Amino acid sequence: MFRFIVRRLLQMILAFFGTTLIVYALMFAGQGDPIQALAGERPVTAAQRAYLTEKYHLDATGVGGFFYRYFDYISNLLRGDLGESLTGRSIGDILAAAWPVTIRLALIALAVAVIFGVTAGVLAGIRRASIFDNATLLLTLLVLGIPTIVLAPLAQYFLGVKWQVFPPTAGADPDFYALLLPGIVLGSLSLATALRLTRTSVAENLRADYVRTARSKGLPNRRVVSVHVLRNSLIPVITFLGVEVGNLMSGAIITEGVFNIPGVGFNLFRGIRTEDGPLVVGIVSVLVVVYLISNLVVDILYAVLDPRIRYE
Repeated sequence: MFRFIVRRLLQMILAFFGTTLIVYALMFAGQGDPIQALAGERPVTAAQRAYLTEKYHLDATGVGGFFYRYFDYISNLLRGDLGESLTGRSIGDILAAAWPVTIRLALIALAVAVIFGVTAGVLAGIRRASIFDNATLLLTLLVLGIPTIVLAPLAQYFLGVKWQVFPPTAGADPDFYALLLPGIVLGSLSLATALRLTRTSVAENLRADYVRTARSKGLPNRRVVSVHVLRNSLIPVITFLGVEVGNLMSGAIITEGVFNIPGVGFNLFRGIRTEDGPLVVGIVSVLVVVYLISNLVVDILYAVLDPRIRYE
């Protein structure tokens, strides 16, 4: 296990540098005029342009200039300095204000996916080909077929505006109730996928030899399902949810944009729209770390859930 963790940490380092390099290149290598893109239609004085050009090393051109700016950014990043956006605001301060909102939103979405998705998937797998099983398959197919860019405005209109069950927008400092509807929308796709994965895994494990052996020993069906079937069936679900944590922690750009939630995804979209390269690269760098750590935790949980799995 120790050697496996060391190998994964080395892979995480390579993945981190590779990902940040690609994102940095996409944001800066072919960029036209980031200063004017930030200002929009407003004119930029020569003094302002000279100051921003020197501050962000935008005067360094060519391949050498690009790698100079990249390694300068990485060196600051390793010291814990995410830099400043083109607006002059610290990226660390932006993330410090956005993370609490996004974490609460992600926890709501994850709770929806686990509580309803996994529970319904276990019941559907046990009662395969029943009315409940067919109904859940139909509903999850419907949810998976509707993109978030359509589902979020529909939920906002019907549940927020027309029927007024939830607040239509979250606002600057949203409470739990204001984040409940966006969390349900954000977790709906995860719920549908987790339900289908759980249902398929449970149905397959119920036909396994070790289940027949346990039943032949006289173990009650509840113990067979809860101790033997469920533990092995959760392996693909844990894998999916571990990867999905990264998506949820980004706040899903569309969900935060529709419900006006000042989270990580909202700020990421704003940085892309204004061509604010430092802001985009800083947020993506943090999200890459979240993805890598969540995947490492999932791999370690494999051995806990299934003793047959070893990493030696």
